[in-house]
Amino acid sequence: MAGIDLYAPRPEKARRTWTWAAIVLTIVFIILGQIPVVIAMTWLKLPLATGIDWRADALMLLFFAPIALIFFLWTFLFERRGVGALGFNRGGLKRYLRGLAIGFGFAAAAIGGIWLAGGYTIESFGAWGEPRLMTFVPIAAIFAGFLVQGATEEIAMRGYLMQVVASRHGIYWGIGISMLVFSLLHAANIPPSKELLLGLTNIVLVGIFFSLYAVQERSLWGVCAWHSAWNFLLGAGFGVEVSGQNLDVLPLVTDLKSTGADWWITGGKFGPEGSVITSVVLIVGIAYLVLKGALRPQTVPPEDV
Repeated sequence: MAGIDLYAPRPEKARRTWTWAAIVLTIVFIILGQIPVVIAMTWLKLPLATGIDWRADALMLLFFAPIALIFFLWTFLFERRGVGALGFNRGGLKRYLRGLAIGFGFAAAAIGGIWLAGGYTIESFGAWGEPRLMTFVPIAAIFAGFLVQGATEEIAMRGYLMQVVASRHGIYWGIGISMLVFSLLHAANIPPSKELLLGLTNIVLVGIFFSLYAVQERSLWGVCAWHSAWNFLLGAGFGVEVSGQNLDVLPLVTDLKSTGADWWITGGKFGPEGSVITSVVLIVGIAYLVLKGALRPQTVPPEDV
């Protein structure tokens, strides 16, 4: 398949990173971008692990920002392109708000399905059981953090890597390579196990879904919001694991507890992202986007910002 510019026209002066270099740089940029958070957390004497201190949880999420900055700088300085090349083109507010709503809906569907299958019981009413100001401060801080974290992962995977590969080799290669790298970055979240295997299968599915979503909209706004909404509602909305990670926060919606049902229903230590019910939700989403023509995008890119 011929190459395609996904998000914005390519100026004549623009450079294009070679495919293998883009893969390596994506991983290197993500690693380099984590150095500031290690320095900050060490200086503040906060734990470099989730689920212990909500301040640490929020800061680790907010400190995804340096990773995004590196990708922006590379795009500006080396590739000689603007933010539109990474998917931040016109219609951002509408697409972002819609992405938040859809992301919340998908997360609620997955959690609701697991609950209906007997995987969860309500442990408490979460933040609404203790409605004080300081109950909601950690929730707000973590929400802000997830807005940064979700957007950063999408900038790296679908904004940069997928669009660079697609510009040379076409949509299928762009989706496949970005999905593979995205999955590998989650491969060490929990020790090797059945839960991890099914969890990574769902990470593959969500990587495909994110890619199709971005291609369908020819924009990154919506998928950034979807990613953030999904992570927030799982971790800070219902108090369950996000890709095997816990948060130190009283959940906003309700505090759910596993009933001890089969691991393939609840996802076990990986959380709902390791559940077959989540697999079904994601497959339905993928099928919808394929039927909408996400794999047959127009060759003319949308207008830049």
